[in-house]
Amino acid sequence: MNAFDFTPWLRLLLLGTLIGAGPLLWWRLRHRGAGLGPRLRALTLLTLFLTFDLVLFGAFTRLTDSGLGCPDWPGCYGSASPLGASVDIHAAQTAMPSGPVTHGKAWVEMIHRYLASGVGFLILVLCVLSWWQARRGAARPISPWWPTVTLLWVCMQGAFGALTVTMKLFPAIVTLHLLGAMGLLMLLAWQAEAYAPRPLAWPAGDRLAAWALLVLALAQVSLGGWVSTNYAVLACSEFPQCQGQWWPAMDFEHGFTLWRALGVGHDGGWLPFAALTAIHMSHRIGALLVFAALLGLAWRWHRRPLSEGPLWARRLLLVAGWQLLSGLSNVVLDWPLLAALAHTGGAAALLLILSFMLARLHAAQRAAALR
Repeated sequence: MNAFDFTPWLRLLLLGTLIGAGPLLWWRLRHRGAGLGPRLRALTLLTLFLTFDLVLFGAFTRLTDSGLGCPDWPGCYGSASPLGASVDIHAAQTAMPSGPVTHGKAWVEMIHRYLASGVGFLILVLCVLSWWQARRGAARPISPWWPTVTLLWVCMQGAFGALTVTMKLFPAIVTLHLLGAMGLLMLLAWQAEAYAPRPLAWPAGDRLAAWALLVLALAQVSLGGWVSTNYAVLACSEFPQCQGQWWPAMDFEHGFTLWRALGVGHDGGWLPFAALTAIHMSHRIGALLVFAALLGLAWRWHRRPLSEGPLWARRLLLVAGWQLLSGLSNVVLDWPLLAALAHTGGAAALLLILSFMLARLHAAQRAAALR
């Protein structure tokens, strides 16, 4: 039996360390005079910014059909980069010129992996520094278990990234990978707020409304991921109707059989077009519900004399308008790449806004409980 080759793993980890070292050095020089708490918050915000960029690049990888640009993991045909796999890539591209493996797609896929390992390195540094602060007995604004959970989360993301490749873009795995990325953003946002709490003393009803909107938004992001991973965007190429009808033929049984291969229905046959229509229309209906909830809460918070209420209302309205325009552009402009990336970015921005808001509401609730 041949021994397992750890070389691609080690090379990927080394590249991730080198990529993460650049932002880490900038952070160290920029905040060298600050205390450890403010420095950790700054590093968390930096990691959050780079994770947001990584989410967008992950969407770019998916939208350009580069997810299988290197059909193995973590390397590319056993090499640390497409340079070492050029012979295999050329052979695959020659056999299928428009197939999943090309030199361009291989580079997109591997750059995504490099950036992901760089973000993982920064989260590891955050975790180590947090525990070091705790061991010193210094006052700490948050528990070191926060960055520890974040580190475990990003490791889980790596596992889903591997499954995305080895299971050949299995829709449920790809959707869970997207949701994991959004969850990582939310964890980092909550963690950054905890380092420097800015409480929002709002009534309990507003806290419940914010949580309800977050649940709705997460459900809608899940539907959006399901649309994207099943390539159901173009099932409806007009708005507000679909295929010239208000309620076209739809097959929800095939469309929402969750554990199945890409393009396969629940009975093992090809996924019917009506199933793609059902997936698309479900996302439209969900968008209508989320948009109505966004408008209602923005109106509520704008009208009430709450601390920063109008500011948060404007933020919600801005992201609602962004999502409406980018979502419509995906449909009526035949799913252009820029509009699709903008739509993904808007979904991530909405979840970040709600995460920051809920973290501040929680800080106020916790401060009131300690009085």
